Amino acid sequence: MDQYFVVGNPIEHSKSPQIHTLFAEQTGQALEYDKMLVELDNFDNAMTHFIQSGVQGLNVTVPFKSQAFDYVDELSERAKLAGAVNTVLFKDGHSCGDNTDGVGLVRDIINQGGALENKRLLVLGAGGAVRGILGPLLNKNPQEIVIVNRSHDKAVQLAQDFSSLGTIKAQTLEQLEGAFDWIINGTSAGLDGKVVDLPAVAVTSQTWCYDLLYSDGETGFNQRCRELGAFKCIDGLGMLVEQAAEAFYLWRGVRPETESVVAAIRG
Repeated sequence: MDQYFVVGNPIEHSKSPQIHTLFAEQTGQALEYDKMLVELDNFDNAMTHFIQSGVQGLNVTVPFKSQAFDYVDELSERAKLAGAVNTVLFKDGHSCGDNTDGVGLVRDIINQGGALENKRLLVLGAGGAVRGILGPLLNKNPQEIVIVNRSHDKAVQLAQDFSSLGTIKAQTLEQLEGAFDWIINGTSAGLDGKVVDLPAVAVTSQTWCYDLLYSDGETGFNQRCRELGAFKCIDGLGMLVEQAAEAFYLWRGVRPETESVVAAIRG
């Protein structure tokens, strides 16, 4: 039976095995999917082991997306743009890397009834998670994307890297003016109880807020946005399932239905 894994460190919390098992049952695909903890200094050796063992594909999570980018033989355009790989396909000893995070986010936004065209987007953070979503967001032709990051220089560099795709700029929290249609949190703030202190003017009753993080309860970011009167606050579970569905399609050539899987995980 074909084998797939998700690799990361830590990995115990991963919901990917549950998601892909549900996809396989739904689509009648015969496969096994499990999670594997990889030591921080052992990623390349683990990849070689997977190839030699005949594993068909991998999902790659924190902190190995950049190492996967450097390791694979071939990169998709999405992976090149993101500078990171979260999905690996193995065939005949050859490895191809892709990045499904951005398309997963955009699909979940559409599933939620949201629209991005001609909208003002505020994106918090400038790390790998944000780099993975900017290309697909810009492809939806927003009015502009504003990046705010604790290290402003990193936000400036990111805006420059993606400037050819649309209107994108870096600002500080103090420079923000007016309300945004979307505020997307790509930082880990909230996991430790610390939440970006958004200016109240940025959030109105028309603002959609999206936290790339997922937790069983309301995330700290979404709680803050709700308190400021946001129209809708969404966590990252739908994105997690949608990026997994895209990976499943790349591996199996079958696109699973996602709504029931989100409901099952949420439940």
